[in-house]
Amino acid sequence: VQLQASGGGLVQAGGSLRLSCATSGHAFSRYGMGWFRQGPGKQRDFVAAINWSGSSEYYGDFVLGRFIISRDNAKKSVSLQMNSLKPEDTAVYYCAAGTRSDLQNYYSDYDTYDYWGQGTLVTVSS
Repeated sequence: VQLQASGGGLVQAGGSLRLSCATSGHAFSRYGMGWFRQGPGKQRDFVAAINWSGSSEYYGDFVLGRFIISRDNAKKSVSLQMNSLKPEDTAVYYCAAGTRSDLQNYYSDYDTYDYWGQGTLVTVSS
């Protein structure tokens, strides 16, 4: 599975961006999908995840209702709609895919995901 993240850019605080992650390979609908981010000088943190069917979504504590993850299995893609962006949201955002069946227990763990995209940079100015 190959993942290609896009949609990053420069936005003012309070603005919105929509990140997309296109995938190639077979059986996309088998994969739980996640987004992580890594800010300057920081560790990679969990942002959001969605199960294979799209029926369950999980978010990092800092999201506070500002982001929405979604997926389109027909198009083999996952998106992250980010609203009310803050300067502290500045980071490289990575999409990831994993086949773990108990995603609901391990969705925020880095090791849950087997495949990673290259990342897309989001910069939020104050």
